[in-house]
Amino acid sequence: MIPASFRYAAPRSLDEAIDLLRSYEDAKVLAGGHSLLPLMKLRLANPPVIVDINRIPGLDYIREDGDKLRIGALVRHADLERSSLIRERYPLLYDTAGGIGDPLVRNRGTLAGAVAHGDPAADWPAALLAMEGQVVVVGSGGERVVPIDALYTGILTTSLHPDELVTEIRVPIPRERSGGAYEKLERKVGDYAVIAVGVQLWLNETGNIGLIGIGLCNAGPTSIKARDAERFLVSKPPAPDNFNEAARLAEAASDPIDDDRGPIDYKRAMVRELTRRALNRAFARARGATA
Repeated sequence: MIPASFRYAAPRSLDEAIDLLRSYEDAKVLAGGHSLLPLMKLRLANPPVIVDINRIPGLDYIREDGDKLRIGALVRHADLERSSLIRERYPLLYDTAGGIGDPLVRNRGTLAGAVAHGDPAADWPAALLAMEGQVVVVGSGGERVVPIDALYTGILTTSLHPDELVTEIRVPIPRERSGGAYEKLERKVGDYAVIAVGVQLWLNETGNIGLIGIGLCNAGPTSIKARDAERFLVSKPPAPDNFNEAARLAEAASDPIDDDRGPIDYKRAMVRELTRRALNRAFARARGATA
């Protein structure tokens, strides 16, 4: 199908972009376009104005600053996949980037755009939930920092204001003895996840789990943080029985739907299994494994 008519704007600064968002009700931001443009072609979204932020300078960085990794709004999935910093220090993010879509999607789509879109089947929100990520947004009221677990209010719905746009994603720099992993089940390469699970953990000086984050993808109307499973594992040894119980608690937190990717019971079973696998891989990486 062909999209409805719209005005196209390509601002050269954040201030100009925010002015456009404030001036036009239901205006939409374009970064990569892999979420927005299909909705427009199906006329499920009919924005009067498209605000293309690709000409705004200074939004394409990946850098560590203080205790945070900072990722600009125009960083593509492929940039993260190719980054030696991400590959060496952020295995959860590296896993996630390489499993998104196909090369065409990864070369154009952005992390920030996927986060702002709010699709529960998107990979990045679950990974960022596991890493306690933050979303930096700018609007007419200034800049604010939103914890990723406070961003999503419903399916394809976020707490962003109409005149705000995402400028940066932040995640904590991992401590020593940290490891992360992302496990994804898909029907075919490049598909949305049937279920996916992200895990980030840190082993304290006694070898027990000091910090743990678990994020579930496509397991409910929003991406899910498996808090009961996290609480269960804190201060416990990374033993198989504990991982199995945490996987059971993650399954209990899930709320998938019955669709063409599988029935509810199957998806819940996959939450349990993928959580167990992600925990084991994250633990192995925290101990120095590279796979």
